Amino acid sequence: MGDDDPEVNPFVTAVLPHLTQLLGDDWYLKGNGRLTTPRASLIPTDANLTMPLKPQSATGQATILTGRNVPQLVGEHYGPKPNRAVTEIIQQGTLFSEIVAAGGQAALITPYPQRFFDGINSGKRLLSSVPLAATSAGLSLMGAEELRNGRAVSPGFTNEAWRTYLGYNDMPELSLFAAGQRIAAIARTYHFSFFEHWPSDRAGHRGSLAEAVKHLEMIDEAVGGLLAAWDDEHGLLIITSDHGNIEDKSQRQHTINPVPTILVGQSHTTLAEQINNLADIANVVRCYLGLAIPIYNGKIGE
Repeated sequence: MGDDDPEVNPFVTAVLPHLTQLLGDDWYLKGNGRLTTPRASLIPTDANLTMPLKPQSATGQATILTGRNVPQLVGEHYGPKPNRAVTEIIQQGTLFSEIVAAGGQAALITPYPQRFFDGINSGKRLLSSVPLAATSAGLSLMGAEELRNGRAVSPGFTNEAWRTYLGYNDMPELSLFAAGQRIAAIARTYHFSFFEHWPSDRAGHRGSLAEAVKHLEMIDEAVGGLLAAWDDEHGLLIITSDHGNIEDKSQRQHTINPVPTILVGQSHTTLAEQINNLADIANVVRCYLGLAIPIYNGKIGE
């Protein structure tokens, strides 16, 4: 969540009809407090977690999935890929493993191309925190087959990159709106599903302000499909980020700005009251699904 400066913040000039309809005008500005509408709550969420320097992906993602202040536990913000200390915390348990242990169905619904699996198997590529959490819970990562058959959704939504850059010429194309609808449809088949959209981070680190505006408008259209297909009475939708970045194109690093956490669902108002920082999100999921808060080293959630 950034400043009201069109020369810096692409949210100011981006046309975002779906998110604006959900949350109201200027919902993206960091001066706002919590916002509540009939369908959704938005919470400006602390991603810094009482640590110096700027948030990083590995520790931020691990915090979201564990409910533990991972930067504090390892002594620093770290990323983009987890080091040994972050890996050990993830392997101690995440939402994925807790839901599997409770007999539920969980999935990371972002797929990976074959070259990704080849890199992992060769030892030349490391898993980031989210797929590491999924595989540590005994879950298989999805690939081209799941994407082709509609059981996964590409990080870029439409499958264009798979066709153009990855050599999957037979991969069906999706509209942005249809991709959002598919995320909702897939989510209905699991107790917990996680969709990871990392291209927004790349749009923050690279490219122009105009390109960042276009990227946000792409996300809004996909979110529009997701919202149109989401069943508020039988599901909780959480949209958040592990750090700030794209909202400040005056520089190319992560930021210390609060990130927006958006809750959509019948109990969004009550659950939103529990969120102040990234470590609170996992407990909201646990509360919604009736899972116990885990105990580490004799302390609840630490």
